[in-house]
Amino acid sequence: MLWLILVQFLYRLAFGLGMTMGLTSAKLVTSGFFRVHLWVLLGLNTFGAAVIYLLRLNFPNWQVMAAATALTAFLSYVGAVCWLYEQAKAGRILIWFVTALNFGLALSLENQIGPNRTVWLNALEVLTSGSVIGFTFCAMLLGHWYLNTPTMQMLPLQRLVQGMMASTLVRAALCAFGFILVFRNPELLQAGATSVGKFASAGLALRWLSGIVGLLVLAVMTWETLKIPNTQSATGILYVGVICVFLGELTSQLLSASLPYPL
Repeated sequence: MLWLILVQFLYRLAFGLGMTMGLTSAKLVTSGFFRVHLWVLLGLNTFGAAVIYLLRLNFPNWQVMAAATALTAFLSYVGAVCWLYEQAKAGRILIWFVTALNFGLALSLENQIGPNRTVWLNALEVLTSGSVIGFTFCAMLLGHWYLNTPTMQMLPLQRLVQGMMASTLVRAALCAFGFILVFRNPELLQAGATSVGKFASAGLALRWLSGIVGLLVLAVMTWETLKIPNTQSATGILYVGVICVFLGELTSQLLSASLPYPL
């Protein structure tokens, strides 16, 4: 189960990064940003395909998943080549193809992990989790990119920070809904004892203090820092935000693995 959760996290990260890259203006951000971070998507999907192949006994339909993940890695490479030759339109199309494939892979794996959940709830789980990870991670990467091209406008980074705030609030609403439903039903809590019982209090505290409350505080701090403006300090805050969102979402996946609702 642990490897399924880790690969699922890779898919959510790749989906979120691809989506936020697709939403970032190519007119305001240099093409190198998209090229370099398509290599990041290439690395994430290559690693995912390797893990699925090496641990194939742990993955249902591993042949299809490994092939689809390898295809996604290949399309990431082709997209990076398009941006290298300043073919922005083709490059953006490939970013969205990669994003869609990673979302589909994440949803497929979520349907195998999540017990008795509807497809719509699993889709919402992947969408909200991938969004909060993606906006935070992409904002950090773009903030770092300002060190290479300090003349870029601040608007793209500000929009990503706004998306970070909004996606965190939506994610908090979904997980709060799941929290209420699970803890109002002792039967559900007993069914999820394998994932919750041993470290329920510590796990929930880490999930909410790091992945929700802490992330919102850091997003506000970043927003205020950009008003100065100081992109270096904002990027440093976003580095901490990436650590917080990774801890929060991984803990959420562990807590929710045997439950019908996300926490």
